[in-house]
Amino acid sequence: MKDKQTTSHIMLIRPARFVYNSETAVNNAFQQADTDQEKVAQKAAAEFQGLLQTLLQNGVQAFAINDTPVPATPDSIFPNNWISTHADGSVFLYPMFAANRRLERKPSVLEMLRMQYHVDAIHDLSIFEEQDTFLEGTGSMVLDREHKIAYACLSPRTDKKLLQTFCEEAGYTAVAFDAVDETGKAIYHTNVMMAVGHKYVVICLDSVPDGEAKDELIKAIASTGKALIPISFHQMNHFAGNMLQVENKSNEKILLMSSQAYESLTAEQIETLQQYNRIVHSDISTIEKNGGGSVRCMLAEIHLVKK
Repeated sequence: MKDKQTTSHIMLIRPARFVYNSETAVNNAFQQADTDQEKVAQKAAAEFQGLLQTLLQNGVQAFAINDTPVPATPDSIFPNNWISTHADGSVFLYPMFAANRRLERKPSVLEMLRMQYHVDAIHDLSIFEEQDTFLEGTGSMVLDREHKIAYACLSPRTDKKLLQTFCEEAGYTAVAFDAVDETGKAIYHTNVMMAVGHKYVVICLDSVPDGEAKDELIKAIASTGKALIPISFHQMNHFAGNMLQVENKSNEKILLMSSQAYESLTAEQIETLQQYNRIVHSDISTIEKNGGGSVRCMLAEIHLVKK
């Protein structure tokens, strides 16, 4: 079965206790710790529920799996980093940079997926953790599923050889490049600087310093016929690159993002994006600040066939 770019089936992990994760902060410049982490956990739980309700109210077939308190997994709210699913029935499991994030690959989650969907093959790339080699799912890679392109900015969490391994196993072509923030530090995940929709790509081209690499990236996007919608460093820093286009039960396309991301966009950008889909946003500012990720990171797309 051919992959569609969008799906209406979305899995979320309801956190048992979301807190600032110092293990990931070493190379995630978006993270900032609030002083009262007990309040962070409470606020994050409320923001999570708000996002889930927003999805359901807009007809998205979203479901939440409750995380378990043991083992403790402070970043379980971001499942797209350790799992991806594909229309051919395959599931990929990914190697994670932070040791405490590796515990997120809980067998109970896979079992619940198997109960609801047809899973034909599991490709377990997590064994590469033994070699200190990482590829953090659809955080490390932004997939153009229709054109089988895996866009990836290289970082300590995104290894070029392992990217190639995924592409060989999944039938994708890699478009790898370096991307940096305004201070020149490598951007930790591709999905904070770009998002791919059915007919457009949102991207912070300013973050790609090498002119030749930037040209190749633009050329790759142009080859798919998708419109290129640029965002600035400022907008990227407010998670405007961390969007996800989904469908609802009526096959209407919806672009999901955080309220912070939405408020950073210009009227012209909003008008352009609304030509392709309705925009829906939710306030997850506590999760964004302490976790260094946004709405897209919280959504694991399920492209498997429902039983």
